[in-house]
Amino acid sequence: MEERVARYGKEHKQETRRRIIETAGRRFKRDGIDGSGIATLMADAGLTNGAFYAHFASKDDLVTTAVAAQLREQSASFGGLAPGRAGLEQFVRAYLSVEHRDNLEDGCPSAALLDEIGRCTDATKRVYTDGVLAVIDDFAARLAPDDPLSARVKTLGLLAMMAGTLQLSRALADRQLADELLEQGIHNALALLGSEDQA
Repeated sequence: MEERVARYGKEHKQETRRRIIETAGRRFKRDGIDGSGIATLMADAGLTNGAFYAHFASKDDLVTTAVAAQLREQSASFGGLAPGRAGLEQFVRAYLSVEHRDNLEDGCPSAALLDEIGRCTDATKRVYTDGVLAVIDDFAARLAPDDPLSARVKTLGLLAMMAGTLQLSRALADRQLADELLEQGIHNALALLGSEDQA
């Protein structure tokens, strides 16, 4: 009986931690890291402030964990893409879509948090770097299957261009201009990939 209770306790704690990480990742992308206090983050998870320190040593610890989880989730989503360059095109079109732009909290952590991650702890920057490289390595393997390392910097540049385009589109008050920017971004990204169908 005690063993069953202890196991439930551990599973419950893991589920609670997962819920905090998931809701924090969404809140960070929507309101920013600096704009998201512990009280708000815990309320999003349906918990009290006091429960926070049972799961994380500090807010920086949660930020690092949430950034890593967001990038793992983004990388895992590539499994649903077509193989090779066709999958890269799918990704480009979805990434630079009006839907992605307008749905900040479910979107790319790079486009939503890049400026703040640059001011985070070294631990967060390391986790971010590792996560981005996993994404980039998937791109590079699709772009140059025989020598993915040769395409690593090119794909990093592609991600930087796309994240910047998405950020700028989100910041523009002129909706038509913002939409046109996304279209131009798709064209530019596909040109960088050397895709024949750039329309």
